[in-house]
Amino acid sequence: MSALYLLIFASLIVALGFLGAFIWSVRRGHFDDDYTPSVRILLDDNPEDAN
Repeated sequence: MSALYLLIFASLIVALGFLGAFIWSVRRGHFDDDYTPSVRILLDDNPEDAN
């Protein structure tokens, strides 16, 4: 039974580590998309609708 508590504690530590890494990367701007908005006008999905 104590092994179960140890595994639950270890999984919580790992999950909090991944959550912390995700929050850190979002705050540092790793998920900012600076390229797509500038070329979105060039990416025409339906060329037949331009008429």
